[in-house]
Amino acid sequence: MRAMVYRGPYKIRVEEKDIPPVEHPNDAIVRVQRAAICGSDLHLYHGMMPDTRVGMTFGHEFIGVVEHVGGSVRDLVPGDRVMVPFNIYCGSCWFCARGLYSNCHNVNPNATAVGGIYGYSHTCGGYDGGQAEWVRVPFADVGPAKIPDWLDDEDALLCTDALATGYFGAQLGDIVEGDVVVVFGAGPVGLFAAQSAWLMGAGRVIVVDHLEYRLEKAREMAHAETLNLAEYDDVVVELKRTTDHLGADVAIDAVGAEADGNLLMHVTAAKMKMQGGSPVALNWAIDSVRKGGTVSVVGAYGPIFSAVKFGDAMNKGLTINTNQCPVKRQWPRLFSHIRDGYLKPKEIITHRIPLEHIAEGYHIFSAKLDGCIKPVVVPEPA
Repeated sequence: MRAMVYRGPYKIRVEEKDIPPVEHPNDAIVRVQRAAICGSDLHLYHGMMPDTRVGMTFGHEFIGVVEHVGGSVRDLVPGDRVMVPFNIYCGSCWFCARGLYSNCHNVNPNATAVGGIYGYSHTCGGYDGGQAEWVRVPFADVGPAKIPDWLDDEDALLCTDALATGYFGAQLGDIVEGDVVVVFGAGPVGLFAAQSAWLMGAGRVIVVDHLEYRLEKAREMAHAETLNLAEYDDVVVELKRTTDHLGADVAIDAVGAEADGNLLMHVTAAKMKMQGGSPVALNWAIDSVRKGGTVSVVGAYGPIFSAVKFGDAMNKGLTINTNQCPVKRQWPRLFSHIRDGYLKPKEIITHRIPLEHIAEGYHIFSAKLDGCIKPVVVPEPA
């Protein structure tokens, strides 16, 4: 098969790889029809994520058609169209039994916090991802779901991470009616978090970013107020000014560690394999929320030390809620909102890129060229 292959920081190729076999009776082999490049993939692309190994295929957002199943799979048969959450999880451990699918205890031997994630380094289990023609899907009776007949393929694709994570970010904010919600980051997750905040009763939604074309999308798609942080000496001061000097009720960090980083971050990540990420957006969230407010964190951070202003958070009496999104838990609500017309996920897609040109797609997305917000990868002719 043809697959995206990592060859080092900023170096990806499309190469021939073996079609993945069924390795366990619970496996399914899925022929990928659509995949996506996620903002968190840029941490891998730039060499910022520990233990990203040469030869790995990225991609944790994908949908496709089941081609083969292991002998124990009961819920799927060849020919089923499936959407696959980015979490890999067993469905039966202590954490899965409580809906904490992203914290599964049985699928990742390399970490005690996160479970397994497709195409996201050996820190997250070492599973190849879906930016390829085929992908192996473990625990096929647990994670994947058949795509409802009424659901558009690209809407389904965005439910596998970006939309679910944005919605989860708003959930973690514990928004109550009338709350002022500030969202840091106008990438796909931030935009979906801003949309979702309205669904949960927000009275005011403010999106902060430094790219004007993304802020324009926030105004158009999420009907949010926007602040371009490049226009202010201190965006926190401006947020305080515009909220009667109290601060927002809820702050959502949809940025995480900067995907670009600085020289020190590149040295510690690419050379020493020990970068957790610089939490600028998280510290802004802590500073800009009112005393007694809530900070929701769904942006991607690595597993190593980050200098978070925890003393300020404690002294302000903040509640901090965070986790990787347990994707499948969000689907019933998301399906209802999509079917009722409140959410139109595929409107966020700006680029559709053939798999053969994925290196150019990463460059466009990484360099923020051509108004790129969400690129979708097409492994075969549409």
